[in-house]
Amino acid sequence: MSNTVRTQNVHFVLAPDSLKGSLSAVTACAAMKLGIQRAMGKIPCQISAVPLADGGEGTVEALLLGTGGEERIETVSNPLGDPVPAKWGVLQNGQAIIEMAQASGLTLVPQSDRRPKEASSYGTGQLIKAALDVGCRNLLIGIGGSATTDGGAGALQALGVRLLDADGQNLPQGGFALHRLAKIDLTHLDARLQDTQITVLSDVDNPLCGANGAAYVYGPQKGATPSDVKELDAALSHFAQVAAATTGKDFKTAKGAGAAGGMGFGLITFLNARLKAGIDVVLEATQIAQKLETADLVLTAEGSIDVQTLHGKALSGVARAASAAKNGKGVPVIAFGGTVQLTSDELQKLGILVALPLPDAPLPLAECIQRAEELLANATERAIRLWLCDREAQAVPSLSHFI
Repeated sequence: MSNTVRTQNVHFVLAPDSLKGSLSAVTACAAMKLGIQRAMGKIPCQISAVPLADGGEGTVEALLLGTGGEERIETVSNPLGDPVPAKWGVLQNGQAIIEMAQASGLTLVPQSDRRPKEASSYGTGQLIKAALDVGCRNLLIGIGGSATTDGGAGALQALGVRLLDADGQNLPQGGFALHRLAKIDLTHLDARLQDTQITVLSDVDNPLCGANGAAYVYGPQKGATPSDVKELDAALSHFAQVAAATTGKDFKTAKGAGAAGGMGFGLITFLNARLKAGIDVVLEATQIAQKLETADLVLTAEGSIDVQTLHGKALSGVARAASAAKNGKGVPVIAFGGTVQLTSDELQKLGILVALPLPDAPLPLAECIQRAEELLANATERAIRLWLCDREAQAVPSLSHFI
C-alpha cells in the first residue's frame, strides 16, 4: 500500500448478533477480529468488540460482557418440566438480566419431544423469583427463542398466580389447558412484584391472537400442527378474556403481546411490565453510541439478512445507531450474514454500506454451519482489504462497486 497514513489508528467497532445455530455473538466478534488483524497486518488499529442480542439467546452474555456484572445459575423447570440449569445475571447497576431462552427456550427440547400444547414458561417465572430473592427490583427480561405458547401463564403460576377451572382446581401447565380457565386468583401473587420494575426485551410486535398472533405465526416453529395452532389460539383468546375481566386491562391486541408465545401479554397484564425493543435496550446498556463517536467502520452480523432484519432485529438497530453517530454524519457499516436476501436499496435505507454472505462459493448448509467461524473471519478479511483500498482512494461510499 503506497500510503498508509490514512489507514493508521483505524478504529473498528464489532457489533454482531449471534448467528443462530452456528456462532454466539462473542465468537462472532472473535472471528471478525481475526479477519481484521489478517487484513491490517502491521497497520495499527483499535478494535472494540460489542457482542449484541435483541432479547433472545445470548442476551445475558451480551449484557454481562458489555456492562459488567455477575453471572448466576439457577436450576429451573424446562418447558416440559424437567430440571435445567439456567444462566441469568446481576448487572453492576443492580438490574437483573433474565433470558427466557435459558429456562423456557426451544433449544432445551429435542425436536422429537416437542409438545407445544403442554410447553410451559414456568421456569422463566422461577428465574424472576430468583432475582427477587437476591433483592433485585429492576428486571430486564429477554423473551426471544421460547418453546412456549402459554401466554406467560406458567411464569405467573411460578410467581403465585392460581389459574383455576370451573371446579376450583389448578390448571395443568401449558397453553392448551387455558381453554378450561374459569378464574384467575391473584391473592398469592408475589407481593415483591408491586415494587419491581420490569422491562421486557422483544423484537416483535405481534398481537396475542389471530392470524398475526402468537400461535399462528410462531406455533409451527415450536412443533404445532395446524389443529394445534387453532386450539392454542382459541385458548389464548379465552385467557385474555378472563384476564381482562380479572384485571380490568385488555392487552389482547397490544403490540408485542404475542411475543414469545404470549409471554409479552402475561407480563404486561399481570406484572405491569413495559415492552421495549430488545436491541435498543442492549445498545444503550453497552454504551455503543460513545464507541461509535471515534469509530471509522462498524462490522455487524446475523444469521440471515432478510425481511425480518427490516423490522427491529439487531442489525437494523446497529445501522440506526451508526447513522446517528458523529452528529449525524454517520459511520459506515458492513454486515455479514449466512444469507443475504435484501436488495441494495433496502440495505441503503437501513444505513448499511454493503452486506456480504459468509461463503465465497456455494456450500451445503451443514458445511456453512460447521465452518461458520472460519467463513466469517475470511469474509471479514476480504471486506477490510477492499475497504482499505477504497479508503486509500478516498472513495469510501463507492465500496459496493469493488464487491
